[in-house]
Amino acid sequence: MKGFLLLLLVCFAINVHAQMRPIDVEHYRFEITLNDSTDVISAVATIRFKINQKLDTISFDLMSSNNTQPKGMHVTNVLLNGQKTNWLQRSDKLQIISSIAAGNDEEVTVSYEGIPKDGLIISTNKFGDRTFFADNWPDRARNWLPCIDDPADKASVEFIVTAPLHYQVVSNGMQVEETIINDKQKLTLWKETVALPTKIMVIGAAKFAVQYVGDTLGVPVYSWVYPQEKEKAFYDYAQAKDILPFFINNIAPYPYYKLANVQSKTIFGGMENAGCIFYSEAIITGTRRAEDLFTHEIAHQWFGDMASEKSFAHLWLSEGFATYMTDLYIGSKYGVDSMNKRLLSERAQVIAFNKRTQKPVVDSTTRNYMQLLNANSYQKGAWVLNMLRNQLGADVFMQGIRAYYKRYGGGNASTDDLRKVMEKTSGKNLQAFFTQWLYTAGHPVLQVKHILGKNSVLITVTQQQSNVFDFPLDIEVQTAKGVVKKTVQVNGREQSFRFTIAGEVRSVLLDPGVKLLFEQVQ
Repeated sequence: MKGFLLLLLVCFAINVHAQMRPIDVEHYRFEITLNDSTDVISAVATIRFKINQKLDTISFDLMSSNNTQPKGMHVTNVLLNGQKTNWLQRSDKLQIISSIAAGNDEEVTVSYEGIPKDGLIISTNKFGDRTFFADNWPDRARNWLPCIDDPADKASVEFIVTAPLHYQVVSNGMQVEETIINDKQKLTLWKETVALPTKIMVIGAAKFAVQYVGDTLGVPVYSWVYPQEKEKAFYDYAQAKDILPFFINNIAPYPYYKLANVQSKTIFGGMENAGCIFYSEAIITGTRRAEDLFTHEIAHQWFGDMASEKSFAHLWLSEGFATYMTDLYIGSKYGVDSMNKRLLSERAQVIAFNKRTQKPVVDSTTRNYMQLLNANSYQKGAWVLNMLRNQLGADVFMQGIRAYYKRYGGGNASTDDLRKVMEKTSGKNLQAFFTQWLYTAGHPVLQVKHILGKNSVLITVTQQQSNVFDFPLDIEVQTAKGVVKKTVQVNGREQSFRFTIAGEVRSVLLDPGVKLLFEQVQ
């Protein structure tokens, strides 16, 4: 009975969350025509959605052009369920004016054209070839696609791209059609049946050399690279096949049909588009394979893509997870020393960032989402997971992570959702842990002094940051006759701890096992 009541409460909570959004998009179909004579794209978007509350106006995100901003999308026609309807385009919204009752399934068809200001990058690659690459993160899809440009709204998608014959087109999901229309144009259809947020819905059109790398536990892996350096690029990209098993074996089956790793014009080093990862064209070497970058982007297929944050304030659930999963992968392959070396570097980045900016990891105040690509979201998020793993134990931690993914894979989660799953798995109350590390700015800044006594040493730890943290601290005292190790609980502004020792104290080392995010000062 308790289990049944809990299930009812969970279902009720999910339903309430869904009702908070006026509409819920279920499927996008984008028909895009590209050309080489201009940067103008022409397109038809068909959007199938459900109405969650009675509306007189339905709004989609879409950047428009105007007299002062010639780049943008110009809507030419809108149909609602196949019928003409009243609509209005202004600034970054397309508004369809029609009274619709809650619970209805609707379909809108939008015909439009224009030069994308952003989102779809039309340019030339480093070899001078013309290319088209989508780059939607965080909310830039609205620059070329009418959509609900929010990570909490997920939908399946298909792209039907008509382009000059010399282009190959890659996208999310499975390629289900490639047809030569005439002696100048080709149509390519890609379909993704797994629901995605718009931030990771993409197309890429360029001259590509394509290599089938092989299957990894049933997942086909491909490399899409510029033909001018295909030998080096194929070598670098082939490592993806060997990285995948770590996540499949430790987290869950791969969530998408295929994994394509694509050389592109993304503004990022790597962009984790679902099943179709875009990498900066500049990373190819043919010798140094950027293993950590590939691992990070592949980790996102589970964390960020499949289990997505409810809002960008919780971005660490994407970037912190991908960073720490990369740490764990490196540790599993090269040993704990290699992992700790990464953690020490990440800790230094957090400390440096905190000196410039005092903000918590869960940051609901920043509206320029690009600014969230910082050490809080990446390195501090990773460190929170590292501390949680050390406090819960590696086995319980991974059980909790798998339970979190099972619960929220295909959906969206908040930081509090993660906390609740980890509490249920571990049987521990983690409210204080999450509050101080994720909702509180800063980290422990520790000054440590020691006074030598007869057969003992008194170690005093002072917290110098504004907020007093509560944490376990490993202390290692090295003497002329050996090493004494002790774990103490630090929860006050100034605390002293006595160690029984033999011989002269040579050094006092904090956190020898690299388990705590802190800064030590003189």
